This record gives sequence, C-alpha cells and structure tokens, in this order.
Amino acid sequence: MLFLLAAHAGLALAIPWWQRRLGRAVWPVAALVPLAVVVWAGTRAPRVLDGGEYVESLSWAPSLGLTVELRLDALALLMLWIVAGVGALVLLYCRYYVEHDAGRLAATLLAFAGAMAGLVLADNLFVLYVFWELTTVASFLLIAERGEAAEQRRAARQALLVTTGGGLVMLLGFIMLGQAAGTYSVSGILADPPRGTTVSVAVVLVLIGAFAKSAQMPLHGWLPAAMVAPTPVSAYLHAAAMVKAGVYLVARLAPALADVPPWRPMVLVVGLVTMVLAAWRALRVTDLKMLLAYGTVSELGMLTALLGAGTRTAALAGTVMLLAHAAFKSALFLSVGIIDHATGTRDIRELSGLGRRMPVVCAVATVAVASMAGLPPLLGYLGKEAAVEAFLYGTELGGHLWLTAALLLGSLLTVAYGARFLQGAFGGPPGDVAARAHRPAPGFVAPVAVLSTATLVLGVWYAGTAALTTPYADAYPPGPHGAYELSLWHGLTAVFGLSMLSILLGVLLHLVWRDRWRPPRLPDVQRGFDRAMAAVDRLAVVLTGRTQVGSLPVYMTVLLVTVVTVPGAVLVAATPSLGSPQWWWSPSEPFLAVMVLAAAAAVVVTRHRLTGILLSGAAGYGVAVIFLIRGAPDLALTQFLVETMTLVVVVLVLRRMPARFEPGRARTGTRVVRVVASGAVGVFVACLALMTSSARETPAISTEYVRRTPETGALNIVNAIIVDFRALDTLGEIAVILVAAVGVASLVRVGRPGAVRETGDRVGGPFPTAHWDEPVETWLPGARERSGGERSVLLEVATRLLFPSILLLSLYLLFSGHYSPGGGFSGGLVAGQAFVLRYLVGGRADLGAAVRVRGSVIAGSGLMLAAFVGLLPLAFGGVPLESVVVTLHPPVLGTVKFATSTFFDIGVYLLVVGVVLRLLSAVGVSLDAPRAAARDEDDEDADDDEDADADEDAAGDDEAGRGARGEEGGRW
Repeated sequence: MLFLLAAHAGLALAIPWWQRRLGRAVWPVAALVPLAVVVWAGTRAPRVLDGGEYVESLSWAPSLGLTVELRLDALALLMLWIVAGVGALVLLYCRYYVEHDAGRLAATLLAFAGAMAGLVLADNLFVLYVFWELTTVASFLLIAERGEAAEQRRAARQALLVTTGGGLVMLLGFIMLGQAAGTYSVSGILADPPRGTTVSVAVVLVLIGAFAKSAQMPLHGWLPAAMVAPTPVSAYLHAAAMVKAGVYLVARLAPALADVPPWRPMVLVVGLVTMVLAAWRALRVTDLKMLLAYGTVSELGMLTALLGAGTRTAALAGTVMLLAHAAFKSALFLSVGIIDHATGTRDIRELSGLGRRMPVVCAVATVAVASMAGLPPLLGYLGKEAAVEAFLYGTELGGHLWLTAALLLGSLLTVAYGARFLQGAFGGPPGDVAARAHRPAPGFVAPVAVLSTATLVLGVWYAGTAALTTPYADAYPPGPHGAYELSLWHGLTAVFGLSMLSILLGVLLHLVWRDRWRPPRLPDVQRGFDRAMAAVDRLAVVLTGRTQVGSLPVYMTVLLVTVVTVPGAVLVAATPSLGSPQWWWSPSEPFLAVMVLAAAAAVVVTRHRLTGILLSGAAGYGVAVIFLIRGAPDLALTQFLVETMTLVVVVLVLRRMPARFEPGRARTGTRVVRVVASGAVGVFVACLALMTSSARETPAISTEYVRRTPETGALNIVNAIIVDFRALDTLGEIAVILVAAVGVASLVRVGRPGAVRETGDRVGGPFPTAHWDEPVETWLPGARERSGGERSVLLEVATRLLFPSILLLSLYLLFSGHYSPGGGFSGGLVAGQAFVLRYLVGGRADLGAAVRVRGSVIAGSGLMLAAFVGLLPLAFGGVPLESVVVTLHPPVLGTVKFATSTFFDIGVYLLVVGVVLRLLSAVGVSLDAPRAAARDEDDEDADDDEDADADEDAAGDDEAGRGARGEEGGRW
C-alpha cells in the first residue's frame, strides 16, 4: 500500500517530463498507476471479502504515537476500486478531451488520486486528516487550473475555504474523539467505541467536516460553483472521488458512533433535506453540467443518510448506491464533456437532436440515467430497493415513515431531472448545433461505455455486487425482519410498489412541467456566500485602513508593546525567581558586551545609512566573539559568516538608496513611547531568559545530545544536532529559506516586470549558455563588462587567486563538519562569499562565468537531496531521517568511515549556495540595470564623439585634397 501511494507521487512528478516527449500519449502512461491499484486490490479481494484485512504501518516517531497506519478492509476495498477505476478511465478519456497543458493536469490528477487512495486506506485519524487536506489542495489546483480566469479562481477559492474550514473543525473533533477513546487508531475506535459528553461534541464537529466535504446543505454551494473546472475533473472529483470523502468518513465511523445521540438526527435530517432540495434545484437549471452538479449534491445527501443511519439494511443500500453513483454519475459527466467538446455548448435551450447525431453517446447516457432513476435491472435499482426497505421497515429509526416519504420524494425528483437531462441533451428534432457537431472518436466514448456497462453488469450480477457490499453491512446486527439480501425480484411487495410509483410520478412530473412551469426559486446559498465574502473584504479594508498606516515605527511599536503586555503580565503575576546567574566567565566579556551595546545605541542615533549598517555588523561580530569565548565555535563561525553576507548584500542594496536617513518627524511623546517600549522589551526578554534558566527542574536535553552523539558517528555535537537529532527541523528551515529567496526574487520582479532572470542571459533549461563556449581571454570574463572607473585591478587579481581557495575551504567545512566546527550551512555561506566576490568584480556577467547552473536549480536540488536522504531509510525498514554509520575498507585508502547524514548536509550546502546565487541574481538586476544604462549612454556619447571626429577628419582631408589638386593644376 505504501508503495502504491509512493508510485502515485513519483509518476506525478515525472509526468510533465514524459508529456514533453510523448504528447497526448502521456495519458495512457498516467493511467498505469491507477490500473495497477485496481489489479492489486483485485488480488487482495478474496481475503478481504472473506472478513480479513491487510495492514501496513510506518513508524515515524513511535514514542510520540506518530505512525502511518494503513488498513485495507471491505469498505476501503470498495472505495479504492472506485477511486482507482474511475481515475484510470478519466485519465484515458483526457487523451481526447484535453488539448493544452496536459502535463500539469495529468500530474495533478495523479497526485489527487494518490491522496484519495491514502485517505481511504488510513487507519489513523491524523493520517486521514493529512490526506484529507491533500485532496483539498489538489482539488483547488484542479479547479483553478492556471488561475487565468477570474471565475475559476473564485470557485477554487470558495471550495478551498469551505472544505478547509470544515476540515479544521473536523480536526478538533478528531482530537476530542481520540482523547476520549485513548487511541487515534480508527480500528481501535471501532473496536471499543467511546461514550460521553466529549464524544457527543466530537461527533458534531466531525460531521460538520464531513458535510462540508460532501457538499451537504447549507455547505453545498462550492460544488456547483466548481463546475467551471474541466469536465474530466468534475467527473472524477465531484462524482467519484473527492465528494465521496465525507460520505466515506460517515460510513467509516457509523458502526462505532451511530448510537451517540447527535449522530442519527444530524445525518438523517441533513442528508434527506439535501437530497430533496438539491433535486428540486436541479429542475431549474439549464446547463447540463450544473444540472448534474445539483443532482450530485442530492445523491450525496441520500448516501449520507443511508450510510449514517446505523442499520444493516441502510448500510447495504448505502454501499450499493456508493458504487452505483460513482459509475452512472461519472458516465453522465463524461457524456456532457463529449457534448460540450462536439458542440461548444451545454445549454439545453440550444441543444436539440443530438441523439440522432451521436447515438452511441445517447445510448450510454440513457443507461446511466436509468440506473440513477432506479430502473431494473440496473445497479441503481438494487440500491434504491434496499434504501426503501431500510427506511420503510426501519422501526429502530425514529419517524421511519417520514424518512421513507422524504426518500421517495427525492427519488421522484431524481427521475424528473434525469428525464430533463435526456430530453435537453438528446431529445427534439435536429437543430443547427446538432448539424455542426462532430462525431466523437471511439476512444472518446469508450470510458463512458465502460462505466454505463458496469451499472448494467453489476445490476444483473447482483450476487457479485452482494459479495462486494455485504461484508461492510455485516458490521451491523440484522434488523427485526432479518438480514436483507440483494435481489432483482423480491416479489410484489410494498417496497417494489413504492419504488415503481416514484418512477411513474417522476416521469409525469417531467412531462407536465417541462414546457409549462419551472419550480419556484429556493434561497440561493451562493448569493449568501458572495455577500459574506464581500462583507469580509469590506471589514478587511476598514481594519487595514485603521491599522496599516504605512509606518514601520508604528508597526514595531505595536509589536513590542504586545510582546511586553501579554506575556509580560503573566510573567509579573507569577513573580518567578531569576536565580543567581553568573554574569560573565571571562574578563573580556564585559568589554565585549559594552561594545555591542554601544554599537546598537549608535545605530539608533546615526543618520547615515552605511554607518548604521556597519555599526549593526559590529554588534553582530561582537556577539560572535562572545560565542567564541563561551566555547561555541560553530555558533561563532555561523554568526561571522551571516553577518558578513548580510553586510555585503545590504551594502549592495544601499547603493540605490539615499545616503542619509530622512530627518525624523516624530513628536517628543512618540519618541518617549518608542524608547520605553524598546527598553521594556529588552528587560522582559532578559528576565524571561534568566527565569527559564533558573526554573529548570529536569535535566537539560543537551545532556542527552552529548550522551548519544557517538551513535551518530560524529564528534561535533552541534552538527549532529542539525543533521541527525533535529534533522526534521533543519529540513523545514531550509525549505523556509528557499521560499524566502523565491519571495525576494518575486518582489524584485514586481518592481521590474520581466527583468529578473537567473545568472546567464539565455532562458531555457537549468544550464545557462552565457559564456559557456566563449574563449576565456581574461582572468575574470565579467570584469570587462565594467567601465574603467569601476574596475579594481587589485581586487580582480585577488579574487582570481582566492576564488578556488575559498571554494576549497567551503568543501573542507562541509565534510569536516561532522568532526570539527563547520557543516553544510557554514560551508555554503563560505562558498556564497566566493560568489559574492565574483559579483563585486564583474557583476552578473562574471557570476554567470563562475557558475554554469542556475541558482534556483542548485537550491532545489539541495532541498530534494535532503528530503530524499531523509526518506531513504523507509526503503530499508528504518524510520525517516535515520542516520547510519558506514565503514568501508577500500584497498588504497584503508578504513573509511562516514555517516549517511553527510549527504543530508550536502543538500543543506547546495541549498545555501543556490539561495545566495538566486539572491545575487535577483538583486543584481536592479543594481546593474542603471549602471548598464549609464554605460550604454556613455558608449553612445563616445560613438557620437568618434563619428564627429571622423567627419572632421574627412572634411579636412577633402579640403587638403582640393588644395593639392589646385596647386598641381597651376603647375600644369
């Protein structure tokens, strides 16, 4: 199971590359993984359907209870077949539907399929929540596509807000439920269901999340709005997969929680009300896709009510309808895609006579609608019969006759809008649209035909359907009338009569209303959502206008005052002891502290920008010296390098800013407030540090680091902490660094549209071609880009000599960091200093000559290498980020020992180097552009002067020639 999930992720990453080489043929390649899941699930089906299960687990941090647990049982098997089977057909369908951006769409669909498969297999509430949110993110990307259309952006944002909000509420319910049960294992909760007030509250919260995901009223508005997405996306997400997540969660927890007081009233009332009102709403719309969207909301309501009712017959009906709905509704969505592709419209007021133009599409769509309406011998009929049986004779359900009436009302409305769909799409005489429509290719119709055929085969072969759906239903005890069995014929019973009556009334409703009357309009949830979002926007404008005044001092003052007043008040109320700290260990420390304080104070009063930066650097260097004296050479080295890099970058930026700060305009009272706030923060932070040090009651964790460092094969404890003990923190931090670098480059791009490019002039691929094949005529090729007044021969020669040595030093720090001060971060900063030198000498041109690979590629490779090294132990039965000491005995070198965490450190090194190059490339654009413009202007002036001199010389030569000829003529 873990391998299949990883295969989804791996192929999703590789698909864009394959698409550039295979074109449309990439879609069958993308379908291979879902097809493999279908086959794999089929090989496990006999044992699972016989009551067994398959379990896999991955320990991340067992002591903290962080374990990825996956379980394949009967319900998960059914959902996995739906997710993978429909997913494979949709991917094959896309070969004929998608014309542009196929690689991105295929990759996102595969990622979604993997997330959905993980969701249905998860046996841990937190793991389930992670996959739940991954499906939300993937659906957002699928609905928005490239984000170019405002309507798609709005629909994607609405889906994200509603489902994520519901997910957060659900997460709180998961936490409460897990705490009450004493376990976060789903199978553990099912085996020993908890009870109590806490569980009742948790049930309400969990159901809210499920209702939001499965578009139950009044949280359903996002699903119809999402119909702006491509039709294959709608067929997969909104018919077979994503919207089933909430229904699946209800089905998964119902055996344990159906008897908790809030459960049944919520699922039955919300589900059946949604079924009736959404079906009513479907009778009003004229867009085929929107009609199916409201129909989907209606059927999701029915599924919620059936699977949450908590009886065996209802559970059996729910699983049958779960399978039937995935088949017939996906087929109908894909049919609409064919119609839209052939005609360019989905409006039933424009469509007419397509049944004669596309008879095969009409036939398969008719079968799908018949299954949706519950006509025998189709799969939908089996589910509908069982549903009526469950409510009509479900005496254990309060008000079961009212529930039956609501179910039948929803069923007849389903028949009515199903007939409306067929009439609008295929009925009537052939019109202009039908005449212009082109016939779809057989491969285009094949996935639709497979889905429609499945509803027929599974209906006729009801024994196979029963074998697939009964194991889940058997988790409930039989009802008072015994265990219900699926069959196409139970005799002339009341259930059969009511089922046929609903079909007859639905057809009559369509015939009476199709041309004469439209159902009354119901309150529009979408309009309410839009008004709520507009109100939030207005509130944000008001709050921003009051709080974001455009003054950095005001922002800082608010932050500082908040820091002092909120936690400071708690600190004062606790009146903790500050202990008896040792103020200094060395006589030099007080002098260094005074120097740091003096530099910091001077920064506040200076009016010159460069002076302020240098003083700030002096304060940082002073702190680094204190680190060194206190016996922390790694911290001191890192502090020195960071201060140096910061100084260089800030000084580069200062060249574009005024030399002096503008005179302050703050009043005396404002300055007093700022001084008091700053001083209070300093005192508070110092007291907090002293208090936390003196309040320690247990041994410091650092002692455990010291004790266990030999296990990592390291002698440098700091490096062992970074790449081993706290490697997960390091991985997150370097990811943040990369995101920050991308943000800086984006801000520069905003300031200069289209100006930001990586090192090198030509765009295309990770390896720029600038200076690649040019002969090197100078020591530093980029230096010739500078004008004479900007060049420094001494700096050029020194840089040329020192550049390789500095890079070699950075590599030494990288590989020696496990045993002495250094490491990937320090080594990367040293290498960055070398590239900064090249930039100072020759600008971006020389930077392009120094490194042949784009900075973003280097940084991304570093992050991927670190992540790969962290996940690699999983392939060998280890835990993520586990480090192993490897000892080799090569014939010449003797014994070589190294830790696998060294490769993690190499990833950190590459990321830091790439980030430095990216920042230099981005900042260098804004700095070099004015200089280049000035140089071009100087060159133009020089060219003009040369042209003028040449003209004068030519004029002088002409005059001299005429004079000479005149003299010669006289002599002649």
